[in-house]
Amino acid sequence: MSADDRLKAHIRAHGPLTVAQYMAWRLHDPHDGYYAARPALGEDGDFITAPLVSQMFGELIGLWAVQAWRGLGRPAAFALVEAGPGDGTLMSDMLRAARLDPAFLAAADLWLVETSPVLRQAQGARLSGGPLVPRWADSLEDLPGERPILLVANELLDCLPARQFVRTERGWAERMVGLDADDALTFGMAARPAGPDAPFAQPGDVVEVSPAQEAFAQALGARIARQGGVALLIDYGRDRPEAGDTLQALRRHQKVSPLEAGADLTVHADFPAVAAAAEAGGAKASAILPQGELLARLGLFERADALAKARPDRADIIGRQLARLTAPEQMGTLFKALAIHASQGPVPPGFEEHR
Repeated sequence: MSADDRLKAHIRAHGPLTVAQYMAWRLHDPHDGYYAARPALGEDGDFITAPLVSQMFGELIGLWAVQAWRGLGRPAAFALVEAGPGDGTLMSDMLRAARLDPAFLAAADLWLVETSPVLRQAQGARLSGGPLVPRWADSLEDLPGERPILLVANELLDCLPARQFVRTERGWAERMVGLDADDALTFGMAARPAGPDAPFAQPGDVVEVSPAQEAFAQALGARIARQGGVALLIDYGRDRPEAGDTLQALRRHQKVSPLEAGADLTVHADFPAVAAAAEAGGAKASAILPQGELLARLGLFERADALAKARPDRADIIGRQLARLTAPEQMGTLFKALAIHASQGPVPPGFEEHR
């Protein structure tokens, strides 16, 4: 039975799915889910992430982690965690940069939060022979609970499912995925007696709410409040409450219908809601920064200049990589960064109010 046949059979038996339920099915179903069966990253895949654009990204994040660890007082044992580690490129680049401080590596216990068997295999291969041997966890709950945590997540929030509500003249409705008269997947709407807290919404507006993003952030905030530590979340998304349908599907770097099987489904990260959820868990959330601004604060332009001078033959490539990561019309503005830290702890590097 094909992926679509299984999904349609489920809808016939149980009724239409919310957009969040549909995303969870398409992405994380153990039989047919995109991440469980056929994730395709990189230039030859369906999408490319910042670590795959340039190793400079991962190296800076690695140095950020070292500096954050020092700010925590150099704990003798801590959990270095990446949630949603992709193919392992980001952590590989981070660890290479972190070799500059052997004490950091000696104190670190490496954990990868990943549910996909295919990606776990890729991560293990990428990190083989590195300075730290990874262990895997299915969720934050499976991480060790007796030491500080230093967590990085790049493009994780966008694949956590969101519900979509539509403001109508008569009140709220929820966007659903069901079957039409020809037994094809289709979007529809179901009336809802109550909707999201969105006073800015006008009739016709779509408002997205992601309980999954908020649950992740609250659990992370509670863990940091309890154990100490810091987290860095980077993703594309919004930095203020606003309406908008951001559900999209990508295949071979091209947008396709979200109702097609075999594509990567994403929504924008709701950073204001994520920050509020982390603080509800007991931690402190930083200001929300554009990715380009954070990378500039961390020294990306200086790093790119040094690399270009050392390798003049690659100067053009390095310049294109720099623009891809920081230019407003590329990843620099659409992508945002948020740090979460203990309420009494230091503000993480790059997020200080005065620099």
